[in-house]
Amino acid sequence: MPDASYVGKALPPTAPYQVSREKIREFALAIGEGDSVCLDIDAARAAGHPDVIAPPTFTVTFTMPVIEAFLLDPAFGWDYSRMVHGDQSIVLHRPIHGGDELVTTVHVEDLTTRAGSHMLTLRCEVVDAAGAPVATTKAMLVTQAEAAS
Repeated sequence: MPDASYVGKALPPTAPYQVSREKIREFALAIGEGDSVCLDIDAARAAGHPDVIAPPTFTVTFTMPVIEAFLLDPAFGWDYSRMVHGDQSIVLHRPIHGGDELVTTVHVEDLTTRAGSHMLTLRCEVVDAAGAPVATTKAMLVTQAEAAS
């Protein structure tokens, strides 16, 4: 049983994640995003950006490892082996650019048990080096309450 005492708490902020131009390009190409502002610095600058911009789903590259570490922590008690992804949302407060240094704080918003499943909602607040909001992501994750017999 996951530890419900985590609900309402925030995990410690991460160390800064350095967003590289090449990582953005690789991610964009991997998901089929061909917009030149994601791939070419000159196109991004011509569009008014300081560097290439990341597709919105790029946030998963640095938020998911933090979420996974939390879920695998035995102190929380989550059964990662039977987990499925129930829902996901991403709100960008501004585009993510190559060269950004981003810090993520995971908030444990909700944990409910219904119909034999635990449902966990986690919110990630992503800020830049100055502390300005960059993105807010939410994930609702589901795992079985008990092992199937």
